[in-house]
Amino acid sequence: MTADATRTGNEPGTSADDPPTESERDTSSTTADPAEPTNVARDGAFWAWTVLGLLIVVGLAALTRYLEQNVPAWAEGTTVEDIGAAIEYPVYAILLGLLGNVAVTLLGWRDRIAAAFRTEFFIKTGLVLLGASINLAVIASAAGPAIAQAILLISGVFLFTWWLAGRFGLDDKLRALLASAVSICGVSAAIAAAGAVRARREQLAYTASLVIVFALPSIFVLPWLADVFGLSDAVAGAWIGGNIDTTAAVTAAGALAGEEALQIASIVKVTQNALMGVVAVALTAYFTLRVERRPGAARPGLGELWTRFPKFVLGFIAASVIATWYLDATGADGKATIAIVNDLRVWFLILAFVSIGLEVRVASLREAGWRPVAVFASATVFNLALALALASLLFRNFSA
Repeated sequence: MTADATRTGNEPGTSADDPPTESERDTSSTTADPAEPTNVARDGAFWAWTVLGLLIVVGLAALTRYLEQNVPAWAEGTTVEDIGAAIEYPVYAILLGLLGNVAVTLLGWRDRIAAAFRTEFFIKTGLVLLGASINLAVIASAAGPAIAQAILLISGVFLFTWWLAGRFGLDDKLRALLASAVSICGVSAAIAAAGAVRARREQLAYTASLVIVFALPSIFVLPWLADVFGLSDAVAGAWIGGNIDTTAAVTAAGALAGEEALQIASIVKVTQNALMGVVAVALTAYFTLRVERRPGAARPGLGELWTRFPKFVLGFIAASVIATWYLDATGADGKATIAIVNDLRVWFLILAFVSIGLEVRVASLREAGWRPVAVFASATVFNLALALALASLLFRNFSA
């Protein structure tokens, strides 16, 4: 299938009657930041508006962090205590970004401050820093069942979601984002996939929203179901870690299920996160060699694959290796340093989610319709069933 063949009107912001030109395809990708105006004189007014935009982004990010840290305390002792403790920073960041989007649009500032929405930079920096939280030694300690489950689950759920999205007629780039998000690690995987396939910003925003909407109830539903099904702590933890699409939500759900369940859930989720780079490589190769290769065109070489490959994934891997070596060399003393890196990573991801909210165009999301929601929901159910089967098989005699 060629790049033109995938643009059938299913992609947000496109129309079958008005196919994009080659230059439009380039500038609409996530590899070249479309938030930055082109062919605009960068005079004093431009920089003044950009500084104002940065102040808005940073201000909303600071408010996000304030809410994340204080809402649990405010909700303590009330009927919404569990919900207040479970809501993560992506929820606040995207909601505040959307509110800010409405405000700057009404004020007529949106296009003038758009250069400050550095989503690409924030996302890629945050994901590189995310690598520091992945201790390869921990993964190796549970190499057998955790790696087996991660490989089988990611492969099965990704292929099912890709197939189902194709049956629903979704654009190949959106298919890649949805399949990566539901099968690996939610928003982080969707971001890596977006860089590999050059997806549109609206597609990434749509996918991120779906991840958050489905992850929140899972925090409470999965521990409850694990108790109903009478699952052991190890099986419950593996099931939770293999299903919920954000690491923080996995931690919250695992804590509700028990200490051993939390340990296993964390190991399984970290193992899946570590495979994000492998999927990014595979998607880069597939889209370069199959999806976007024109009929009769020469087979792309390694140089083209390197050009397309999202380089920040290498930073992610390098950060994992360095953090693993550092913790091995320093022991418990090194955890404080890693904690600082993790806190910095949260700040960059908050800035990214705020920028996503500020960039979203409602008309483009509306045009995507209900089909991505149906695909994501169906894939989530499939993920639940397959992960339960694998966890029951691989972790039935496992003890942390």
